[in-house]
Amino acid sequence: MRKASDLIKIRSTGMGYFINRIQTFFVGMLRIWSIPIVLMLSVCSGFTTFYGLSHFITPWIAFVITIAIQSIIVICSLELAGIHWKANRMRYFSVVASLLIALAASVSFSYFKFYEISEQDSLHIDRLSRIRNDVKTYLDKVLQTKADVLQQRKRELEKASREVSQAYFGTHPEIAEAYRNQVGEGPFWKRFNQIYQEKKQALQQQEKSFAQVDDDIRQLQISLADLDVADDVEKSYYQLLANYQNVQLAVNQLSSEIGKQLPEAPLLMTYKQFTEDVKPSFSMWIGFSAFAFICAAMVDFFTVLLSYRLEFTAPGPLTVQEEELVFECLRQFTEFRINENDELEMVIEKTAIEKARRYSDWSRMFAVGLLLSRGFLRKVDERTVEFAPNLYPLLAEKMADKISLLKAQATAKQATDSNE
Repeated sequence: MRKASDLIKIRSTGMGYFINRIQTFFVGMLRIWSIPIVLMLSVCSGFTTFYGLSHFITPWIAFVITIAIQSIIVICSLELAGIHWKANRMRYFSVVASLLIALAASVSFSYFKFYEISEQDSLHIDRLSRIRNDVKTYLDKVLQTKADVLQQRKRELEKASREVSQAYFGTHPEIAEAYRNQVGEGPFWKRFNQIYQEKKQALQQQEKSFAQVDDDIRQLQISLADLDVADDVEKSYYQLLANYQNVQLAVNQLSSEIGKQLPEAPLLMTYKQFTEDVKPSFSMWIGFSAFAFICAAMVDFFTVLLSYRLEFTAPGPLTVQEEELVFECLRQFTEFRINENDELEMVIEKTAIEKARRYSDWSRMFAVGLLLSRGFLRKVDERTVEFAPNLYPLLAEKMADKISLLKAQATAKQATDSNE
C-alpha cells in the first residue's frame, strides 16, 4: 500500500498537473494584476469626475461624492457578476439602476475635463477668429468710409476744375451776359481758381491723413498675423491692442476733421479673456464633442468590465480534496459525446431511469456547479456542458492514478497469495 501511495504522489506531480498549475498560476496572476488596474482606472475616473464636479460645488463635498460614485461603480460591477436577474429581479434591477446612475454622473462630469483637453486648441482658434472677424469688420467699414470721402473730395475737385476752366473761357453759367466768352484770368476766374486751390489742398491734406490711418491699419494687420505664431503670446496680444487703439485714435481724429461719423470700434477681449481656460458648464453639451465623450466613457467602461470579470472569472485551481470530489462525481454521469468544438460534452440532467427511481443527484450537480464557477466547464445549453481545456490534464492524471493504484493493488494481492 505504501508503494501505491508513493506512486499516486509521483503521478500527482506529472506533466498534466504541472501544466495545469502553470495555467492556473498565470490566470491567478492576471486576476491579481486586475485589482491594481481597476483601482488605477477608478482613481483616474475619479480625478476627472472630481475636476468637473468641483466647478459646481464645494471641493470637499465634490471629493466625497466622487469617492461614493467610484465606489458604487466598482461594487455594483462586482455584485452584478454574482447575481442573476431571474433569481431576484428587484435586487438585480436595483444594482443595474445604481450602476447606471453612477456611470451617468461619472461620465458627465468627466466629460468636462476631456472636453477642456480636446477642445483647448479649438477654443483658441475660435477666439482668434472672433478677434480677426471683429477687426476685419471694423476695418472694412473704415476703409469703405475712407473711399467714400476720397471719392466725394475728388468729385468736388473735378467740379471746381471745370468751373475754373469755364471761368477762364467765359462760359461759366454765373458770368453776366456782357462778360461772356471773354478769355482771360479776370476777377471771376481768380475767385473760382482760389476755390479750386483750396479744394486741391484739402484733398492733399485728406490723403495725407488717410495715409497715416493706412499705416496704423497695416501695423494692426501685422500684429494680428503675428498673434497666431508668436512665442510670447502676452507681448504679442498687448501689441495688437496698442495698434488697435492707435487705429481708433486716428479714426476718431479723422472723424472730427471731416465732420462725419465713422464706424464705432468693437470692444476686443482682454488678454485674460483671450487666454482663459475652459470653465466647465452645461453649455458644453451644446457644442458636443464626441471624442471627449468617448474618452470619458472609455475609462468607466474599462473599470466596469475589469471589475465584472474579476468577480465572474474562475477564482483559482482546485484543491486535492476538490479534485477527488470532482472525479468521483463526474464518473456518475453516463451520457458523453464529442461535440462540434472537438470538446468532450456531457448531459447533466437526470436520465429517464434516474427520474423514475427518484435518484438524488445533488452531489454530482454540486461538482458541476463547482467546475462551472472555476472555469473548468463551459455551459452549452440547459442540459449539457463541455470540458474546458484545463480540465483534461486533471482527469487524465486522476485516471492514470486510479489505474496505477489498481495495478499496484493487484500486484500486492498476487504477492500475498503466492506467499500463502
